[in-house]
Amino acid sequence: MAMFTRPAILHNRLYHGFYLQPFRTFVDARVKWVRDAYLDFAVEKEKNLKQIISLKNLIISQPSKTIPLSTASVYKTTFNLPTTATNFFQKYPSIFEIFQSSKPLSLPHVKLTPQALTIHNEESKILNSAHYRKDVAERLTRLLMLTRAKKLSLNIIELLRFDLGLPHDFILTLLPEFPEYFQLCNMDDNSNVFGLELVTWRDDLAASVLQKRSTEENSGIKRAIPIKFPINLPKGFDLEKKVRIWMHEWQNLPYISPYEDAFFLAPNSDQAEKYTVAVLHELMHLFVSKKTEIENLLILGDYLGFGPRFKKALVHHPGIFYVSNKIRTQTVVLREAYKKDLLAERHLLMGMRYRYLHLMNRKMKPKRLYGVRVNVSNKHASPVKRG
Repeated sequence: MAMFTRPAILHNRLYHGFYLQPFRTFVDARVKWVRDAYLDFAVEKEKNLKQIISLKNLIISQPSKTIPLSTASVYKTTFNLPTTATNFFQKYPSIFEIFQSSKPLSLPHVKLTPQALTIHNEESKILNSAHYRKDVAERLTRLLMLTRAKKLSLNIIELLRFDLGLPHDFILTLLPEFPEYFQLCNMDDNSNVFGLELVTWRDDLAASVLQKRSTEENSGIKRAIPIKFPINLPKGFDLEKKVRIWMHEWQNLPYISPYEDAFFLAPNSDQAEKYTVAVLHELMHLFVSKKTEIENLLILGDYLGFGPRFKKALVHHPGIFYVSNKIRTQTVVLREAYKKDLLAERHLLMGMRYRYLHLMNRKMKPKRLYGVRVNVSNKHASPVKRG
């Protein structure tokens, strides 16, 4: 099996002057939070999208492709719904259809509308394509390569599953296709916590987005110049002069690949902070929407051994990461990935998710029958469907 990390080699490069810098710490200045209306909207417009897709996957996984409305209450906690499941279904009549079966004494059920089913079928073609499955397997591999143990709890992977674009049943459908990449493991000899472990280190995947970009910009030649993070501050945002000076010097520090183990660096040094930002930056690039809930990052950061350093890096570098307070949580957005409120490079899966968003925003006229709201389109009102 290939060697996983090269801390000794990296340590020698630092010690002999390749990376060695004076120990410095962040300046004693407050970096204020300034609202970015475009990125707030990028977050807010996807409100309830994750819940919609989770419920859609639940319904489609049933043999009948329906679920009883009477059992819907258990899904409020499971999928973190903002209201009761019944109210949630009724809020999105273009996605979910509540109907009464023709069978005697049958209870109301929920199924997908024909429009939602069409999008699901097209989404399934993408998720089952060889190109997509290789892409998502490689992004999952990179995630494992960012961990020192080269393994990660399935509980943490589940937290990031939506952001990574993993199929909802990835353990059964994706992992068996790539036995040369992954294997299931126990996270601890004395626990029942299962995880996913990297089988073999992949040198071809061990270059970060910034390293690849730097090589491309220099026509494939690796030059001894600092790799800097793209900075994109909103209009009206002005850093204090001493913060700008610190940022300039910090950007010129050597860039250490997030796929290296640099935990021998003094944790409060600027070099360690640039390494922390490099790991965060690469993580954000693994996500299909280039954003995630801050709690996901902090939980992952604790597992990776960064402790509070992830949170500190997010505060210190508002030109790299934006933290939105929309949709009942805090969401970290990678600034460089967006042009106003749109992704600069849209991932294939995000194209499908935007189609769900479009359907979610369609206005439908509700109709009541048997005390249950039944969904009928404004344009084509039709009798209640039974089946």
